[in-house]
Amino acid sequence: MSAVATELLVHYSLRRRTLVPGIHAYSRRAPPLYLNCTRRPLSAGPSLSSFELKAPKALTLRASASTDTAAVVESDVVFSETFSLKRPVEGKITIRLVNGKDEENWQLIVGCSLPGKWVLHWGVKYIGDVGRCSEWDQPPPEMRPPGSIAIKVDYAIESPLEKSSTLEGESFYEVKIDFNTNNSITAINFVLKDEDSGSWYQHRGRDFKVPLTEYRHDDGNVVGAKKGFGIWPGAFGQLSNMLLKSEGAENKMDFTSCESKAPPQQNSRLEGFYEEHPIVRETLVDNSVTVSVTQCPETAKNLLYIETDLPGDVIVHWGVCKDKGRKWELPEQPYPSETKVFKNKALRTLLQRKEGGTCSSGSFTLDVGLTAFVFALKLNENTWLNNMGKDFYIPLSSSRVLNKEHSQSHSANKTKESSTAYTDGIINEIRNLVSDIASEKSRKTKIKEAQESILQEIEKLAAEAYSIFRSAIPTFTEEEVSEAEVLKPSVKIASGTGSGFEVVCQGFNWESHKSGRWYMELHQKAAELSSLGFTVVWLPPPTESVSPEGYMPKDLYNLNSRYGSIDELKSLVKRFHEVGIMVLGDAVLNHRCAHYKNQNGIWNIFGGRLNWDDRAVVADDPHFQGRGNKSSGDNFHAAPNIDHSQEFVRKDLKEWLCWLRQEIGYDGWRLDFVRGFWGGYVKDYIDASEPYFAVGEYWDSLNYTYGEMDHNQDAHRQRIVDWINATNGCAGAFDVTTKGILHSALERYEYWRLSDEKGKPPGVVGWWPSRAVTFIENHDTGSTQGHWRFPGGKEMQGYAYILTHPGTPTVFYDHIFSDYQSELSKLISVRTRNKIHCRSIVKVMKAERDVYAAIIDEKVAMKIGPGYYEPQTGPQKWSLATEGKDYKVWEAS
Repeated sequence: MSAVATELLVHYSLRRRTLVPGIHAYSRRAPPLYLNCTRRPLSAGPSLSSFELKAPKALTLRASASTDTAAVVESDVVFSETFSLKRPVEGKITIRLVNGKDEENWQLIVGCSLPGKWVLHWGVKYIGDVGRCSEWDQPPPEMRPPGSIAIKVDYAIESPLEKSSTLEGESFYEVKIDFNTNNSITAINFVLKDEDSGSWYQHRGRDFKVPLTEYRHDDGNVVGAKKGFGIWPGAFGQLSNMLLKSEGAENKMDFTSCESKAPPQQNSRLEGFYEEHPIVRETLVDNSVTVSVTQCPETAKNLLYIETDLPGDVIVHWGVCKDKGRKWELPEQPYPSETKVFKNKALRTLLQRKEGGTCSSGSFTLDVGLTAFVFALKLNENTWLNNMGKDFYIPLSSSRVLNKEHSQSHSANKTKESSTAYTDGIINEIRNLVSDIASEKSRKTKIKEAQESILQEIEKLAAEAYSIFRSAIPTFTEEEVSEAEVLKPSVKIASGTGSGFEVVCQGFNWESHKSGRWYMELHQKAAELSSLGFTVVWLPPPTESVSPEGYMPKDLYNLNSRYGSIDELKSLVKRFHEVGIMVLGDAVLNHRCAHYKNQNGIWNIFGGRLNWDDRAVVADDPHFQGRGNKSSGDNFHAAPNIDHSQEFVRKDLKEWLCWLRQEIGYDGWRLDFVRGFWGGYVKDYIDASEPYFAVGEYWDSLNYTYGEMDHNQDAHRQRIVDWINATNGCAGAFDVTTKGILHSALERYEYWRLSDEKGKPPGVVGWWPSRAVTFIENHDTGSTQGHWRFPGGKEMQGYAYILTHPGTPTVFYDHIFSDYQSELSKLISVRTRNKIHCRSIVKVMKAERDVYAAIIDEKVAMKIGPGYYEPQTGPQKWSLATEGKDYKVWEAS
C-alpha cells in the first residue's frame, strides 16, 4: 500500500486459559481463538482481523506508512482500548489418606501449593443411599475441620485450607479431615474452590472421589486408585513405593447411576495413598496486545495491525462477521502469509517475530462491508487467550459513519430531536463508564475503587434519567382514572428493571404445596397484600415437577402442579392485576428432570413438548453424561444441567417464557440457581420475553477466616455484581451479602459490620443498589427448611433496615401473616410515603458495636440495635414514624 494510513492503537487484556489433563477450572470461558503478533508495517501484504470493542476512554493515534511520511487522518480511526494479559501459574493439588492412631482412625489431607484463599467444597456418601441422584451429604459434626460452614444446599460443607509448614521452599495450604472407619461413610467427594477468582477445580472434569469402600476401576474421578504411597514431599524424603494390595472383591457401587441396585459393601481393609494433580491458576502479568485499525479511502479497505509482547509463537485464530449476528465466517481471499484454514470455520495466522525477539505482529486487510473482526490467541495446544472470557470482537464501522446515520434518523423526526439527543448523551456516558470498568477491571490496582466509583456514576446517571422520565409522566385526577390503573405503572423504563419503587412479597413458603389449592388460598389474600403496600408478588414454580415444591421441573408446558391447576393460576394472576400487583413467575432454567433413560441407563432424555435428547445436557455433569458443551456455570448435582449454549435450547426456552407471559400473564421472573449458567444467556431470555422485573438467585458462601465472617465482603458482592454485569444489567440479584452481614451484626452485636471501609452499605446495595433485591428470609433459608434462618426475634430489625434502604426489598410470606404484619405495614408506609426507591442515597450516621443508624434521602432516619441514636434537629425536624424492639424510624417534618 502506497498511501499513508492512520493507525488506531487498541490494547487488549487477554485471559490465558491453560488446560491440564486431569484438572479443569469450570468457571465460564468462551471458545478459544488464535492470534499471532509481530510488528510489521501496514503495507506488509494483505491481512485479516477484527476485534470487539466498547466505547473508548481515549484514542491513541499513530501514523504508519510505507514511506517516512506520517499523517493523522482523524476520520479513518475506528476504535481504541487498553487491557492487560492474564497468564497461568502452575502448581499442584496433593491428596493424602493416612492412618491415624490405630486402624480405625484415619485422616484425609488435601493441600494446594499455590498461595491464595482456598476452600474445600466437600461432602460424603453414606451406606444405604440407594436411588439418589446426588452423591453428596453433609458429614457428621465430628468430621468437620475448624472453620467449616454448611452451605445452602444441605449436601455440602466448605472448609478453608490453612497455611502449613513450608516444605522444600514451597508454602502449602492444607485442610485435614479426621474420620473413623466404624461409621457408615462409603466415600468422600470434593472440589477445590479459589475464593479470590471464584474458579472451581475438578478431577478430569468431575468431582474428586476418595472411596472408603470398594470402587469401580473405570470411575475416572476416583483418586487413590493405586492404593499406595508415592514420593512424599519435603521432610518426609523419598519413600519407596509401598503398594498395599486390596483385599476387596469386585466393586458393587455405580457412582453414575441414580438407581443403585444395592448398597455398597465395605472393604476389609482401608489403604493409604498419596497423589499429586497439576493445577493452573490465572494471574495478572505484564504482557499486552495492541490492535490498530484504520480505513483507507483509496482502496476502500480496513487495515488492522496486531502486535504483542507475548513470548514464543503466537497464533491468531480469527474470522469475520458480515452482520450483527456475531457469527464467525471466512473472509474473501487473499489471506495473510502463514495462514491456514481451520475446519472451514476460522483462519489461523502465525504472527511474525520482530527483530530481537521481544514482540510479534501481523497485519490484516479487510473489506469495508464487513461488520467486525473476531479472534482469540493460541500459544500452544492447551493455552488460549481471550478477552476476559469472550472472543475479541472488533467493530469495523467508523464512529463517524454511525453518528451520521444516527443524525439522519433524528432529522426525520424533529419533534423528538432535543429530548433524544439529551438521553443519547446520558446513554453514551453510561456506555463509556461501563467500558472504563472493563478497562480498569483487568489491572492489578484500582480494581475495587474503579468499579465502585464507576458504578456509582452509572447509578447517578440512571437516577437522572429516571427523574426526567418521572417528571414527563402526566398527572390525572381521581375522576379520570381508577385506583387500580394508578397503582399499576403503565410505562416501564427498561425490560427487567422495574420502576425502582417496587416492594416485593414472596407469596409462598416451603409447605405451601401441601394443601393442593395454594393458588385459591392466595387469591383470597390479594386485596390484603395490596392494602399492605406490596406492588409485586413472587409466585412458586408453576410446572409439573418431580419434587412437590416445583424446583425439579419436568414437562415445562404442563402447568398443573401441586399448587393448583393452570386455570387457577390464570385466575390468581388476573386477581393480582386487578388490585394493582404485578406477578413474578419462578422460572427454573438451570436444570430439568428427564422422562426417559438413554441406552446406558442414564436419565437424560426428555419428553413432553420440549422433547430434547442428551445434547441438551452439559458434558461435564458427571451424573447425567450429556453430549452438550461444558457447563457455563456450577453444576447442580440432583438433576440434568441444561446446556444453554445450544441454540435449540435457547430458542425453546425463549418461546416458553414468552408463552408464559402471554398465556398466564406473568409480569416478570424470579430465576432459580443462576450460578449454573452464564449471565449472558439470561440477557437473551430477558430480551426475548421483555419482563417488567427480573431477579436472579445468585447464591454462594460469604468469606470467612477461621470460622469468623470477614468484615470485608467485597469479593462476595463482586461475584454477584459480576453476574448482574454479565446480564448487561437487565436483571437484579438477591443481595445475599446483605443478608449474611445482617446475621452477624444482629446476632453477635457487631453493628459496625453494616458500614464498609468507605462508610457505605456493605452489601450489593452499596455498589449497585438499583439491581440489589434485598431480603432477610425465603423458602430456603426459613420456613420448615431453615437452611440459614435469620436470628430469632430480630427479624423486625432486619426489615427496618431493608425497608428504609435503597434496593428492592422482599418480604417473606411467613412474616407477613404473623404478629409482624402491623409493624411491616408501618415500615412499608414510611417507604412509600417518602418515595424511598432503589437508588436512594444512604448516609451512615453510626456503625458501632450496639447500634447502626442512617439517614436516607434526607427524608427518613433509622436506627437498629439496643444502642442510642436520635437524629439531630437543625434545619430539618424529625418526628418518630414507627418503632419496635431495638429499632426506630423517623420522618423529616
